[in-house]
Amino acid sequence: MSKVPFILDTDTAQDDCVAILLGLLSERADFRAITMVAGNVGFDRQISNAHMTLNAAGKLGEVPIFAGCSQPMLRPWSSAEDVHGDGAGGLTMDFSGTLVEDEHAVDALLRITAENPGEISIVAIGPLTNIATAVVKDRSFVQNVKSLHIMGGSNNGRGNITPAAEFNFYVDPEAAQIVFNAGFENIVVMPWDPVTFNDATLPRAQYNEKTAVGTPIAQFFKAVCDTTLDFDEAAGINGSTHPDSMTLATLLYPELIQKSARYRVDVETNSDLTRGYSAMAWEVFDVQRNATVIEKADREQFFGLIDALLNTHTTPNRKMWVADA
Repeated sequence: MSKVPFILDTDTAQDDCVAILLGLLSERADFRAITMVAGNVGFDRQISNAHMTLNAAGKLGEVPIFAGCSQPMLRPWSSAEDVHGDGAGGLTMDFSGTLVEDEHAVDALLRITAENPGEISIVAIGPLTNIATAVVKDRSFVQNVKSLHIMGGSNNGRGNITPAAEFNFYVDPEAAQIVFNAGFENIVVMPWDPVTFNDATLPRAQYNEKTAVGTPIAQFFKAVCDTTLDFDEAAGINGSTHPDSMTLATLLYPELIQKSARYRVDVETNSDLTRGYSAMAWEVFDVQRNATVIEKADREQFFGLIDALLNTHTTPNRKMWVADA
């Protein structure tokens, strides 16, 4: 099978790190770039987390990192540090010589897709600020992108930062609404509810078993996911949640998608109560549908991919340690 070229737009913490690992180590992945957007944790920390993830895979410096929008389009930044901590379990390393490209992430998105029109997919697993800004800056971006895979929203279900909203759409609802109305030919959405709950959550007993294999990847995975697992369990979620890595996995391994449908997706921008709510109109409504929404994914195959990832033997480029330990 030919490799799938893609750019990962991310707010690197917890499962974003797992998505990067999957992109680095999957035999199906042609990983062109990491573009950074404001989201989970502090912007500089997100960049450090991306470098450490490359390092854990033994691929430090092999995928370019571009810093993008460090604030939402119109609103103050909202973090998820209460959920993820610093997003990397307190890990640090010697960052001397690590590079972030001079080019802004939005310009990199525009350039790479324009150089390869209709060939590059984008996997957006953070707020959609960079993607919306690219749309506004150059409308041809929409035609140049092969497919846009979004982790965000819930299919008329519960949120994870408010009762109504999933985090990525809540942080920058204006960006999300711009993206869904921009005219992308192929948008695929991985929602928080129901797919993450049912198909992308790993109960603690299985989590402990899978992370006990002793590889550098497994040790890194456990370090970056432990804090979020504790939070998830306290919030009534039965395990470690992995919607970001599943979003990339469904691009690389489309056979994971067991059920999906076309929807009209709009994101609430005006209401304080339901800010970021994703209204997904199904076929009974006479509206133009703008996205394919995943409704069910193959949980066993997905966590089989994660298991293979954790069992991959790598040699990190540099030693990592827990800060102040």
